[in-house]
Amino acid sequence: MERGREDVAAGCCSGRGWDAGREKGCPGKNEIFEEKPPFDCGSRIRAQAKLEENLRSETVKWQGKAQDLHRRVSGDSEFLENVSAYIRDCQYFLDKNDLIRAFEAIIWAWAWMEIGLQKGVLKRKD
Repeated sequence: MERGREDVAAGCCSGRGWDAGREKGCPGKNEIFEEKPPFDCGSRIRAQAKLEENLRSETVKWQGKAQDLHRRVSGDSEFLENVSAYIRDCQYFLDKNDLIRAFEAIIWAWAWMEIGLQKGVLKRKD
């Protein structure tokens, strides 16, 4: 059933009716609604932006903690080089706005250091 622009959620389906929701990027792209869709594309976009902001913030926070810990440990140089590579990878992915890979990289860096400390491969300098 065709609807007018006034019935279309902001940013959704371009006012061409609910079946127009099949356009790329619309969460209703695989569904046709007889009534108003159960979502507001504008709200979804704002929620996604907030999620990205939170992920970036957490990644940067853990990146700082990992860099600080990295400066305070010593031990096997090859092990530490792997940690350093993950820290660099985190920054690379942040610069590319690839937040999932950036977070993953810093978690790997942290994990390598925790494992190294637990297994005695690394020691705290302080």
